[in-house]
Amino acid sequence: MPRHVEFRLAPGDVSAIRFGISPGHELAHAVRVLSRPQYHPLQWGWLRRARRQVPERAFELMRLLIGPDGYLPDFLTSTPGWDLGPAGELERLHEADPGPMRVDLLKRVDRTTGAEQRALRAMADDPERTRAAVADAWEQCWDALVAPYWPQLERILRADIGTRSRRTTTHGLGEMVETLHEAVSWAPDAVRVRLRLHGEVLDCAGSGLVLVPSVMAPRCSVVTEPPAQPTLFYPALGLSERWADDAADPSDALAGLLGAGRAGVLLALREPLSTSEVAAAGGLAVSTASHHLALLRAARLVDSRRDGASVLHVRTPLGEALVGA
Repeated sequence: MPRHVEFRLAPGDVSAIRFGISPGHELAHAVRVLSRPQYHPLQWGWLRRARRQVPERAFELMRLLIGPDGYLPDFLTSTPGWDLGPAGELERLHEADPGPMRVDLLKRVDRTTGAEQRALRAMADDPERTRAAVADAWEQCWDALVAPYWPQLERILRADIGTRSRRTTTHGLGEMVETLHEAVSWAPDAVRVRLRLHGEVLDCAGSGLVLVPSVMAPRCSVVTEPPAQPTLFYPALGLSERWADDAADPSDALAGLLGAGRAGVLLALREPLSTSEVAAAGGLAVSTASHHLALLRAARLVDSRRDGASVLHVRTPLGEALVGA
């Protein structure tokens, strides 16, 4: 039966809800995708390229550590942050505390049998040596499997965060949380996440909650065990099988799809803008900008709301995905 993790939120936690990016989470799930590709059709475009670049020994070590599903050792990912990049993630892995590492490794021991269990137990018996070996394997796998696609992947993650942030501004925090994923729901004092394998009630105790979009992970997952920051990972918006294709300048493609005027208006909406601000950004007459905005709104690419004497326009999640694709 499905279970729920409930992040209990005091007033201080609500004000500390924030977004982050996790390169380590993306790499861990990239390893899982390569291990069981039949379950990840949105990654098949990436798989066709990445499977030719797998560093076999490093990959096997990471696959052993990460497992096919469920529990993911916490030491492989540090607290997600807006400016956390792969170099910072790797540096934190080099500095990981051997004590909690051993605990994480023993959790994987409990979830395995046979040769895998014996190998993980040996790793848990010498966590400092294991840390060095894992950091080296992490770097090799990152360089081969994720680094060539990181610009596209990061752009999708940041476009998702931009969309969610704008929805918070225009519709409120609760409605934004409700749109993260069908498994996520909002209550006045909690965020609830429906999971397959784990249930728990966690008091965030003033530390807030980090919301992290993911390209590689197909479902929601959570981090709940102290001292880690309470974290909710969710699938990012705007994914298609071709997300890993070389990125092209979106303006030409959008112009062909929407017309140059409407494409320029949609691209200008990097933040909420009034009609006159849209006109100024695109070098358009106000009446022309208003016409383009009306058509984009009818296509559900733009949302508009009154703010005092002005009307502010923002991209919808569909509009954001179209620009960030």
